[in-house]
Amino acid sequence: MLKVSKFGLAGGVLWGAMMFICTVLSIYTGYADTFLLAMKSCYPGYSLTWGGAFLGLIYGFIDGFVGLAILAWLYNKFCGNSK
Repeated sequence: MLKVSKFGLAGGVLWGAMMFICTVLSIYTGYADTFLLAMKSCYPGYSLTWGGAFLGLIYGFIDGFVGLAILAWLYNKFCGNSK
């Protein structure tokens, strides 16, 4: 059985950190520009700036938390663990 909140927290930290790191790398090197421009269409206000890096961190945390919390909840339901 997966702990929904802890699984969501792990996903939120990972996705938020990835958005922050990729944005900072993109500012200086152009790394992941195509991916981040796609994320710009999903996250209102996000841009390839330092402010956008912090906004991406917040959006990424929320997105990762919700997505993986739902995944853990579904996994528990399908395995018959309804806690």
